[in-house]
Amino acid sequence: MTDAVFRETTAEPRTQAVPLSHLSLELGHFYMEDFEAGPEHLRHHFDRVRPWVEAARTVAADRAGGRRPRISTCFLIDDYFTRFSSPAELVPLLLAEADRAGLVVDYLARESACADAGKVPIAEAVAGRLVEEPPPGSYGIRPPAAQTGWLANGERSPAARAPQAMKKATAWQPPKETAARRHSVFLDVELWSDTSDGHRTWSCPFLAAVWQLARLGLLRNQGEPVLVPHPHTASGFPEDWDELPPLIRLNPRADPFAAYRTCSVLPNRFLPVEHAVRVILDQTEVDPEALRQVTERSAREAVAVPDSVADRVSYVFYAGA
Repeated sequence: MTDAVFRETTAEPRTQAVPLSHLSLELGHFYMEDFEAGPEHLRHHFDRVRPWVEAARTVAADRAGGRRPRISTCFLIDDYFTRFSSPAELVPLLLAEADRAGLVVDYLARESACADAGKVPIAEAVAGRLVEEPPPGSYGIRPPAAQTGWLANGERSPAARAPQAMKKATAWQPPKETAARRHSVFLDVELWSDTSDGHRTWSCPFLAAVWQLARLGLLRNQGEPVLVPHPHTASGFPEDWDELPPLIRLNPRADPFAAYRTCSVLPNRFLPVEHAVRVILDQTEVDPEALRQVTERSAREAVAVPDSVADRVSYVFYAGA
């Protein structure tokens, strides 16, 4: 007799690891109005981005401890909230202006892929991993984010209630940030909106949070990586956005798309959105096996990676549109 234990292999799905760069560097995140402004607007953006890209590369090289840092660049195009023009027209324009500024876009992503990448409802899956932080002294009066579609970084102001007979009305109380430093910076984030016919539209901050998780290599679907880059081998780009893969590798020599850390160089109008992204990431239960894989690999490479997923994300905000 032996003490061997037999298990079905399908009972323990294997979580596939993904290759990792040291840094995922986002060169921009544009909407319809940005492209409507013409090539000059893109040219101005990349001119503003270029010096910060060099600074981010310097920091990544320092963290790599003398080894060649693996750095990949990416760009996100909004095809979720508004469909405009076509990849055949816009992508070559984008790449030409980046090249003019001396920059290379390694990976190009569609924002709609952060909501639904083919057969994988990514946003819905991430929403299912939200774990709200209960504010100190709370009693669960407020419905959970899964019902309301709102996520806060602290305790909201109490709802006004009619006083009972012979009792005074409850005095107004301000909202409180859970991790406040002396004074609160309270934020209540709308994650999605639903129409009467049941259609759900995910908010920009929520999709941006999904985008950060993808860039950090922390998204899985039944153990399989989500948003895997497709090599771009065609001579041009399609006329319809749905014909463009969710994530394409434009540079065949690019370092891996996902990375230990991310940095995004954006106009300062994105600051409120990215503040909301941090609130979402702080309250998202990331796939534990994906986290473990990153931890073990970073230890082997002697690369310091923060425990907090939100702390792996950084930004440069420049003044202007």
